[in-house]
Amino acid sequence: MSGLNRRLAGLGDGLRRHARLIRAVQWLVVAGYGLLLVLPALLPLPPSQARILDNLTLLAQFIFWGLWWPFVLLSIVLFGRLWCGLLCPEGSLSEWISWRGLGRGTPRWLRWGGWPTLGFILTTVYGQLISVYDYAQAALLILGGSTLAALLVGYLYGRGKRVWCRYLCPVSGVFGLLARLAPLHFKVDEQRWLANPPPHLPPPNCAPLLDIRRLQGARDCHACGRCSGQRGAVRLSSRSPSAEILIVGSQAGNPWDARLLLFGVIGLAMGAFQWTVSPWFIALKQATAGWLVDHDSYWLLQAEAPWWLLTHYPQVNDSFSWLDGLLILAYLLGTGLLLGGALWLLLQLAVRAMGRAGGVFEHLCLSLTPLGAAGLFLGLSATTVKLLRYEGLALAWAQPARGALLGAAIAWSLWLGWRVIGRHGASGLRRLSAFACLLLASGLIGYGWWLQFWGWN
Repeated sequence: MSGLNRRLAGLGDGLRRHARLIRAVQWLVVAGYGLLLVLPALLPLPPSQARILDNLTLLAQFIFWGLWWPFVLLSIVLFGRLWCGLLCPEGSLSEWISWRGLGRGTPRWLRWGGWPTLGFILTTVYGQLISVYDYAQAALLILGGSTLAALLVGYLYGRGKRVWCRYLCPVSGVFGLLARLAPLHFKVDEQRWLANPPPHLPPPNCAPLLDIRRLQGARDCHACGRCSGQRGAVRLSSRSPSAEILIVGSQAGNPWDARLLLFGVIGLAMGAFQWTVSPWFIALKQATAGWLVDHDSYWLLQAEAPWWLLTHYPQVNDSFSWLDGLLILAYLLGTGLLLGGALWLLLQLAVRAMGRAGGVFEHLCLSLTPLGAAGLFLGLSATTVKLLRYEGLALAWAQPARGALLGAAIAWSLWLGWRVIGRHGASGLRRLSAFACLLLASGLIGYGWWLQFWGWN
């Protein structure tokens, strides 16, 4: 074992030894989360001259959407699902209440693999309709509703487990995809586990319900450290950031990973981040509104929906009409289907060019994970940049940094794709043809982000 891995293993063991301290930190996070989520929703909307440091509502907005979400995603790419295991307030509350709940077994319908994808789509679309990034009430509805659902599921199912996190959390699937890129993971030596050498530690409580003995990769592991050192077979270890996609990803995977990545993380998310700056959306809205006026039909132009259905804050001249809501819905779902469908088709063509079948498609899809991760970070950090510019900061470095991140993600995805194609035995012209399809797919994603940050500015 290298010196680095010895230190990492010691760090993992420390997480197990200091479980009580970690629980105390979790409750501090829960308290801070609750205060920043609830209090701003009870306050009046901030005046136009308010700033982050003198207004609680704007401070909470910056913490949630300018810091928390983009940098939680970054932490998962760097450290695996450490956030889930150590800090996530929903996970902590769900596990806590499950010790005091009904303790029922997890029903089969709840274990359906598509729930995280469906949850991600619904929360993304709904969040855009009610402007979740801009208003405290909307944030309370989305995040608070998710927390209440986590508490309810924890009360009904499991005993000291995180059933919500494993099967239903709207971002669980996204976190699982991004964790595949992490250079740190808890490595399990199955043979050593079966040998069961001393010391015989008490069995750990794996809250996300994993079979620790057969654990491969970081996709589902919450990196809480509770199993570190178990049977001398589990230790925190370093690895290549590409290892899980190249090796573990070659095994028969979950088809929902590919669907979530192509249609959700890349397609739908791009539409969600783009529609406010898209000239296509503006042109579509103007043309549709003009047609309605020409035909003396005005009810779709009324902005009378409640705030929990569509954005409605007339006191700051920000209200969505029924037409706005329908077009936002159409733009988001249309972008998800068109871009995701185009990527799906290009990767299917790549598989055909390889002359392979059976699991190759899902594996090749995973090569686009770096681009999916970069897109989410670019989109969420755009809110960070916007809020900081409102404070008077120029941030001239933002555009070059975005370009560097996007370029690096494209290069990483293409390198992964080249390696994946080679691992499945394609060579020569077949390999080049399949790679050309992947090159087109990566270029299509890159072009979408170029439009948002450069082409439409």
